Parts: sequence; C-alpha cells; structure tokens
Amino acid sequence: MEVNVTHHGAVKFEVRAGRHTLICDQPPANGGSDEGMTPPELFLSGLASCAAFYAVAYLKKKGLQREGITVRATCEKAGPPARLDHFHIEVDVPGPLSQADHAGVLDSVHRCLIHNTLQHPPQIHIELHAPVAA
Repeated sequence: MEVNVTHHGAVKFEVRAGRHTLICDQPPANGGSDEGMTPPELFLSGLASCAAFYAVAYLKKKGLQREGITVRATCEKAGPPARLDHFHIEVDVPGPLSQADHAGVLDSVHRCLIHNTLQHPPQIHIELHAPVAA
C-alpha cells in the first residue's frame, strides 16, 4: 500500500493513492483555505469507513439488510504529545438484528484493519531526503 502527498501551496496537499486523488487542507484559522479534510479528519474517516466496510461485509454474508447503514466516529485531541484519543464509533444498522447478529456486527467492526492498527501500534520509520546546504 502506498500514498503520495504533494504540497500545493499554503497548507494544502494533494493526496494520491492508486487512481484516487483528494485534497487535504486546513481551515483559514490554521492558514488554509478549507478545501479538504484535515489530516486528523482523514484519519478518523479511515477508521469510520473501515468499520462500515466490516459491518456491511458481515451483514452481506448473513443476507441481512445493509442498505442505509451509517457510521459516526468521533475522537478528541489529547496531549502531550499531540495526538488523538478517546475514539468512539457508532454503527447504525437500519434493519432489525437478532442478538447473535448484533454481536456479530460488533465483532466484525472490532476486526477492522484500522481498529486493529490502533489497538496494536505499528512501527513507524521516518526518512528525510534533502540536499545538503552549502
């Protein structure tokens, strides 16, 4: 998996993954023009959409109603160091569920790749490439 980010002035960035492109920006209060989600919003969007994917996959496998499912995710800023904390995910399934399927949807969401990554923090290696100043 690979994502490439290119600066497009001020605090606006073009984010590319495969054939897909989106804009990441900041609100005017942070020097941006608010043309896209902020990095924390993108991060939270990844968690919410991953949860939705896993919930829908479970419902599809069980032949249950999945159209109209919604997921709401929230978190809070924390620190130091600056980070996101206290994540909360609400999955709203429009159709009725048995107790077993209710538990099955919850279990599926807990198996979400992004959720698991947050539960088991990954190793992150950062490299800087820049010419040497004369």
